[in-house]
Amino acid sequence: MIDDILLQVNKPGRYIGREWNVPAKEFKKAGVRFALVFPDLYEVGMSNLGIRIIYGLLNSIDDVSCERFFSCEPDMENILRKNSLGNLSLETASPFREFDIAGFSLGSELDYTNVLNILDLNSVPLESRLRENSHPLIIAGGPCVLNPEPMHEFFDLFIIGEAEEAVLELIGLYREHQEEFKQGALSRQELLLLLAQVEGVYAPSLYEVKYNAEGKIEEFRPKVEGAPLKIKKRFAANFDSAFFPLEWLVPYIQIIHDRVTLEVMRGCPNSCRFCQARSCYYPLREKKAENLLKMAQELCRRTGYEEISLSGLSVSDYSQVQELICGLVGLFKEKGVAVSLPSIKPGSAVGGFSSLIAGTKKTGLTFAPEAGTVRLRNVLGKDFREGDFFSGLSQAYAAGYQHVKLYFMLGLPSEREEDLEAIIDFAQRVSNHRKNMNPAPARVNISINALIPKPHTPMQWFAMEGPAAIKEKQDYLKNRAKNRRLVFSFHNRDMSFLEGVLSRGDRRLSRVILAAFKQGARFDAWGNRFSFEKWRSAFQECGIDPCLYLEERSRAEFLPWDFIDVGISKRALAEEFNKILAQI
Repeated sequence: MIDDILLQVNKPGRYIGREWNVPAKEFKKAGVRFALVFPDLYEVGMSNLGIRIIYGLLNSIDDVSCERFFSCEPDMENILRKNSLGNLSLETASPFREFDIAGFSLGSELDYTNVLNILDLNSVPLESRLRENSHPLIIAGGPCVLNPEPMHEFFDLFIIGEAEEAVLELIGLYREHQEEFKQGALSRQELLLLLAQVEGVYAPSLYEVKYNAEGKIEEFRPKVEGAPLKIKKRFAANFDSAFFPLEWLVPYIQIIHDRVTLEVMRGCPNSCRFCQARSCYYPLREKKAENLLKMAQELCRRTGYEEISLSGLSVSDYSQVQELICGLVGLFKEKGVAVSLPSIKPGSAVGGFSSLIAGTKKTGLTFAPEAGTVRLRNVLGKDFREGDFFSGLSQAYAAGYQHVKLYFMLGLPSEREEDLEAIIDFAQRVSNHRKNMNPAPARVNISINALIPKPHTPMQWFAMEGPAAIKEKQDYLKNRAKNRRLVFSFHNRDMSFLEGVLSRGDRRLSRVILAAFKQGARFDAWGNRFSFEKWRSAFQECGIDPCLYLEERSRAEFLPWDFIDVGISKRALAEEFNKILAQI
């Protein structure tokens, strides 16, 4: 039956599993069966480092079988629904409903309707209150759960922060009560209260929220005794010895990031005021270069990949970055293995960096000025020194680089026309700077995104500009940029609008997400599938104005995510917010 289905779909390699380095586990004999779910296509999910870490970690436990599920393309979904079938795991073709726990990775708010689609396809009630003991526990982790409230109706539990330690504790506690739960001696709510004792675990059904006449949160409190008032974010304290998967799965089809990834650090030494990732991965921790080099050798030996990417929020700030890159170049230069870097700080390209990048394949250089003027960079708290940048750029061009990618944002507080003009001017200077050592100017790719003032950042109290204002600024840049070597790409402003609403929203958005799903919203993170009209209709159906969630917030207001302790106090965020006000 499965083979017949695969013959009818596009890219059957998404669904066959059995990749290189898949562990051999006996699903039927496992004490705890864990479904690891990424609510997007296989090639996106298999590029996610968090999925790989949790997958390897859980399968390293003898009595746990962890198997993967991803979203289906419509052709596969139509066949499954027509034949009254649900998703089958990639490892043993086991039905979703046979798992004890299903853990979703939430990396983008625009994947929320895909979550509901996976549950619906597998006949699991969408709302947690409707599930029985025979259904899997539905849990979630990932960056989006720094504000889990818009999805509170659909999940039994959230793991706030890094999941490596919390998920092991949660599974251990579940194992202790599994038998009485399955036999009905322990209710679902009683089990959730027990599991909520694990630090970092949030069970939304144990809490209630009251709103005032203005629609602001008046009270957030536990409904039952024993539920913690604050949820403290988890993080791996001993990061250097934290689990990392050396049995790196090698897909049969090309995925988005088809390479080995080395995670060199978590957290960030910088304090950019717009960056939610800093709060998500706070505090700063590093792996030792000697351990990373051993891991790199082993990963390449077991996979045959020809590219290694260094992963972290600010890899160029990694304290042993030159030692690490020198070591990687020495290990792999003769083997033709490239070393690629994410966005780097300008100061890191000075001095010895030119010799390092000259020794690797030219995989591209990415920088994130974020704003065209020094004034706005100061507002953002962005440490970007133009002198260092252009000095490093000279070295990069001399080493053979021809293309540069730059990231900027629109909709910044106090943004003016001269700030937009400065984006074009800066990109032009980057292109022309190559003329110092080559007659041809460089091609510069400029990615432009709208600022989303996200939770747990100093900018969380600012309003977000709507699509109309962002369109006006996008049009200005399009009309003013005439140099064909400057290639602008603009993120879909309606998608940014929706992401802003969902990331800053409260519990009332659960019914909007459900309404959008029922109207057919799927794959909202994909520009060719996103339908803003379906979401607009869903908001109207629920009587909710989405623009209310993008308005300026009062510092005295209880925000929907204030019950989560990320390790950076609200007072510290407010102090940074006040510094912004003093600068604009």
